[in-house]
Amino acid sequence: MNEKGFDYWDFFAGEAERAGAPLYARLSRGIGGDPDLREFASNVRKGQPPANVFLSAVHFLLLRGAQHPLRGFFANLNGGTVVKDEDPFPVFKDFVSVYRGQLAPIVAGRITNTNEVGRSALLHAGFRAAARETGEPLNLIEIGPSAGLNLIWDKYGVRYRRGEETFFTEPRDAVLAIDCELKSDIVPPLGAPPRIASRIGLELNPVDLTGPDERDWLKALVWPDQIDRFSRLEKALEIYAREKPDIRAGDALDLLPEAIARIPEDEPVCVYHTMVVYQFSEEAREALDNFLLGASVRRPIWRLGFEGSLKGENALTLGHYRAGQRQVRTLALCHPHGTWMEWRS
Repeated sequence: MNEKGFDYWDFFAGEAERAGAPLYARLSRGIGGDPDLREFASNVRKGQPPANVFLSAVHFLLLRGAQHPLRGFFANLNGGTVVKDEDPFPVFKDFVSVYRGQLAPIVAGRITNTNEVGRSALLHAGFRAAARETGEPLNLIEIGPSAGLNLIWDKYGVRYRRGEETFFTEPRDAVLAIDCELKSDIVPPLGAPPRIASRIGLELNPVDLTGPDERDWLKALVWPDQIDRFSRLEKALEIYAREKPDIRAGDALDLLPEAIARIPEDEPVCVYHTMVVYQFSEEAREALDNFLLGASVRRPIWRLGFEGSLKGENALTLGHYRAGQRQVRTLALCHPHGTWMEWRS
């Protein structure tokens, strides 16, 4: 706990509770109260969130066949059922003790990767709102796409639900249809997705999904209580195998100038990111904003962002950079995985 009373593990436990993940909420509070496990989890790469990496490392070994009573608490490994009336934390602690040697290099070497395709339900609405301002077709540049599952957001369909009402987007015949609950009276933009002229991802650590190791790590990053997310991921991987979006390896701040320069000046540019920039250092966040301000002297640039905050709010925002000035408005407040959206725009 720091001098302001903020405790990372307590914060993550609260996030897990709000996201409907009771197992990770309990384990996080247990880790937070255990100095040895806190220290073990802190051995992540610089800038990586210890809770996500540590818990995913355990999940990864279980997905790869590790045999231990802890399996009984992971709903996705048991057809949706879990051990009842037993505290999972002591069992978790024993698992870490038994598999510590295998966990250590995973914790030290792996990184979190944007993998939640449910967020594409938010992107559908966000890009329709952007297209009303920019015109079409859009040229998309995603910062931190990981493998690129949300770079092909328009290949998925969406069903926005509000009570007994359902609002569909195109394509309706998509292999994957994402469900998203609406929590306001305002319905987000519907219809066909905007036409896309180009799309590219800028990723420091690209994920190659052609091998089972990376696919299993992507699955391990999904929280085990959330069965529907696994189904979405499997269908998204099926679509991904056909689409294989263009992803450039390197620091996004280094690659962004060339990525923008290659787009014709009379066509709109939309830079976007989902749950990525919050992991940047304060200096890197400022550098990104300053670059977009500078680049907007020559051409207008739009920025669609979905990021979290320490206040627990996850906002979908649309920024417009023009002539060295910036305007940003909140389109919606959303569940971190796209489960619900409160459209405001």
